[in-house]
Amino acid sequence: MLKISPQFVNAIVTAERLEELFPLLQNAIELEHATIPPYLTALFSFKPNTENAIRKVIHSIVIEEMLHMTIAANILNALGGKPDISNPNFVPDYPTHLPMGIGEGLIVGIEKYSPELVKKVFMEIEEPENPLDLKINLQAKALPTYRTIGEFYMALQQKIKEIAPEKLPGDPGRQVTSDFFDPNLLYPILTKDDAISAINIIIEQGEGTTTSPIDEEGEIAHYYRFQELYVGKELIKDPTAPHGYSFSGPEIPFDKNNVQPIFPNTKSNMLSEGSEGRRQVDIFNSTYSNLLNGLHRTFNGEPDYLDNTIGLMFDLRLTSQKLAEMPFPGKEGYTIGPSYEFVKVMTETVIV
Repeated sequence: MLKISPQFVNAIVTAERLEELFPLLQNAIELEHATIPPYLTALFSFKPNTENAIRKVIHSIVIEEMLHMTIAANILNALGGKPDISNPNFVPDYPTHLPMGIGEGLIVGIEKYSPELVKKVFMEIEEPENPLDLKINLQAKALPTYRTIGEFYMALQQKIKEIAPEKLPGDPGRQVTSDFFDPNLLYPILTKDDAISAINIIIEQGEGTTTSPIDEEGEIAHYYRFQELYVGKELIKDPTAPHGYSFSGPEIPFDKNNVQPIFPNTKSNMLSEGSEGRRQVDIFNSTYSNLLNGLHRTFNGEPDYLDNTIGLMFDLRLTSQKLAEMPFPGKEGYTIGPSYEFVKVMTETVIV
């Protein structure tokens, strides 16, 4: 599992003022964002019109990570803080530890899809403190000196309950909503109860409940959705199984020949300036940076700008697919991957 340094949970527990929670919620925004590039890269690494069942699972998780990032930003705004998104330091330098992670723990990179990546990285990111044993042995026990994502959010929830006023002090005009998301999941955070309920959404979508892999909306939590991909079977109701579910549903097919051999952790400086490969990587990074700039605007007083940023996700996919089909010069057998590097941009990139 992703083991969080205890100092972050301790900082929440000892906080006496809402302002002390601002940097911790910024950490939460950075953490939710940091999972998106690895998941997107795995999704984009499939050849067009292949592995649709796997695509559907990963795509649904990416959308929910975007939701969690937005919820965390809404909570920070509701408490009176200001999210900081348009910043080179906001972007992880993959491969890397995720924000707040213990130094000797999980390393996350930008790689093509594989069942091994799902098990060793994606499931580790999403693993709850006590994963349910659903008839296969993929559990890992957390050491007591570590904290988990769930513990971090539960501590944050408890502290808001303790010290926040019933009506939160932030400007309601900064709250982000969108038709892109279910209004029962993304809604204005105006009160203490709103914040507490919104944190429950993040916890349950990522980890499930303590007794079921299904959250309160009836959706399979991220950890168990990734587990479906690794096992190669859908998780379905099974009254004979522990916790009432087992991986005994329809097969989720996977053919490794449908994955592009992208070079892991591509960086723009690996490609010669003026080459077509470098040009496409630069286009990708400009679009990605525009996306972050757009999110910064969205979370800092222009909530209606969110729809513009969602459109840039389509541009990222197009460019990533172009890169995945281009041989990597000097790296036989590999194609070029996306690099997710923050660059200064003045206008939104047009894909050509």
